[in-house]
Amino acid sequence: MTARRVGLLGATGIGVGSMLGAGVFSDMWVDVLAAGQWYLLALAIAAVVAIANALSTAQLAAAHPVAGGAYAYGRAELSSWAGHLAGAAFLVGKTASVAVGAVVLGAYVLPGHAQGIATAAIALVWALNARGITKTAWGATAIAITVSAALVVLVGFSVATPVTFGWFAYAPLSGSTFDVAPLVALADGSGGLAAVPVAAAAAFFAFAGYARIATLGEEVRDPSRTIPRAIVIALAVVLVLYVGVGVALATHVGYEGLLAVMPPGVDSGEPLTAAPLERLAEAVGLRAGFVTAVAALSVLGAMLAVLAGAGRTAMAMAREGDLPRRLAAQGRSGAPWLAELVIALAAVALVWTQGTSLLLVSVATILTYYAVANSAAFVQSRRGRAATLRIPPAVSVIGLVGCLALAGVALPAAVGEGPVWVPFVLALVVLGWPTITWLVSRRALGPKSR
Repeated sequence: MTARRVGLLGATGIGVGSMLGAGVFSDMWVDVLAAGQWYLLALAIAAVVAIANALSTAQLAAAHPVAGGAYAYGRAELSSWAGHLAGAAFLVGKTASVAVGAVVLGAYVLPGHAQGIATAAIALVWALNARGITKTAWGATAIAITVSAALVVLVGFSVATPVTFGWFAYAPLSGSTFDVAPLVALADGSGGLAAVPVAAAAAFFAFAGYARIATLGEEVRDPSRTIPRAIVIALAVVLVLYVGVGVALATHVGYEGLLAVMPPGVDSGEPLTAAPLERLAEAVGLRAGFVTAVAALSVLGAMLAVLAGAGRTAMAMAREGDLPRRLAAQGRSGAPWLAELVIALAAVALVWTQGTSLLLVSVATILTYYAVANSAAFVQSRRGRAATLRIPPAVSVIGLVGCLALAGVALPAAVGEGPVWVPFVLALVVLGWPTITWLVSRRALGPKSR
């Protein structure tokens, strides 16, 4: 067992830092604002699904304070196949998340060379994580506080700044006084109500960080109390920040503003699209460099937490034999350095792919992970096995239905301009790997298993 060193502040910091870095600086806002006047509905749907998932996860974590998250919960409450499905989905989804975060970091730090910067960032994150969970927890907490404060400043400036959609230098300016109408209607949005499902799926990417808290069950002090409290606090903080940022983007930039092409990059020779929050900063009179620095700090912190959670899930799966047992190896700090190295190498490979939306691939697989968690929580409640935290079974049902619906939307939408087979191969891995393993083990047991 790993030493329990992380308290409530550290666990909450990991969750907030993971959620902020996972989505608030990414281009998921393009999909959200594509819903036009329904963009707040998309955020609300994502938040409701996230809240249901969080409550189900918290109930399970209180009874099963061990590493692995829904992988361990699925095995304990449902079956080894369900646990393996959750573990496979988590590993695929979070590997994609590491790649997404690295590319976002590269795009902010050095546009035109994002992939090279992303590769270096993944190597750095692996090296830091290998030094131990204490440094990761405190680092994530400091980053979460800094980024939250910066976002509050950005939203504050947006409230005090007159609304204009002609904010970039090569477009005509058309300032106006502040009006609440854009809060509920985006004239530039092209998707409308039909775009809400994809918008909600994309927005969910920004709420998925609290899973990292549950996967640290063996390293949190008093886990039955700390984990549920940290999940709820982290989600509440992030939800408030996202609504503020979403409203600010809607009123000061708009959907067409996010799609507008910037002048060609200095080195790449290709037109570059500015990051959403850089455009918001320019619209409200802040320097884009301010956002770039905060984005780099936030995304790096998120990558630290994502890799830590994925590595510990892989460690738990290796202990059960669902992955090679060598991946359960821990270094002197207690970190599963070998499992994290394998995940990091896979993320580097994804960084160099093009066309497929890794963000939506991550969303589809992580929603599958949470579908298992909600099913496990429902069964746990019905059998009366909940520990210190009990939620109504209906909450888990809402979470399950929401996860399946959004996953079904996200996977086809992930294809984009890339190869059609990429997301479906990943889906086959998530479903096929656990199923084949289960069939092989069932056959090995012979007639006694039937």
